Amino acid sequence: MNRQMISAVAHGDHPIAAPLADDSVARLLDRALPRGDERLLDLGCGQGAWLERAVRGRPGLRAEGVDIDAAALDRATERFAREGLGGQILLHAGNAREFTPADRFDLVLCVGATHAFGGLLPTLEAARAHLAPGGSVLIGEGFWEREPDERTLEAGFGADEYAGLAGTVDKVTADGWTPVYAHVSSLAEWDDYEWSWTGTLAGWGLDRAGEPDGAAALEAAAAHRDAWLHGYRGTLGFVTLLLRQTPR
Repeated sequence: MNRQMISAVAHGDHPIAAPLADDSVARLLDRALPRGDERLLDLGCGQGAWLERAVRGRPGLRAEGVDIDAAALDRATERFAREGLGGQILLHAGNAREFTPADRFDLVLCVGATHAFGGLLPTLEAARAHLAPGGSVLIGEGFWEREPDERTLEAGFGADEYAGLAGTVDKVTADGWTPVYAHVSSLAEWDDYEWSWTGTLAGWGLDRAGEPDGAAALEAAAAHRDAWLHGYRGTLGFVTLLLRQTPR
């Protein structure tokens, strides 16, 4: 199983690829899309979970997503067609870093996919290039709730990989952005996300006991669960920021 397949399976019961509950997602979208007729771009959209939630109840919204995982986009396209949402959502297969749409967007979204651009600030730089005048960015990023200890670092993180919450916001404001709203994921949201991620993947593996992919899924689920419970639980936080460009 490659990384994309593992992620697709693991997010089967928690399609938002970040520690956010459904009501948190709804509240963020309500803040980010006040009119309901905006143009939205999701950089690293995966199977289009944010796009689907954004267009529901907003018939005037037009949404686009780009992702390198063509198989995930195919599944999303089929799902949108079944649910009558295909006319509002356009998906593009390709590298989000190289995406060059003809139009600009009122909202550019990247939650749980900043690694595709090399981190927070490079993601914001990419988003800036796609924004219409007065547009906003909705971006999700990790931060240290507390200083990472040895167990967190052994789970595969670097001590300087993230800043604290204040330091993260300072980076954003120094880069020319003003936060107009934010949501800090709770420990309960983290736990629900991680139990769903590891549990869904493990269940998939158990259903395929004796098969190579089943064994690989169980191994990946156990490694992720151990890294979370013995490593970064309560140390790694997640903030989703709604940003507008600061006037020069």
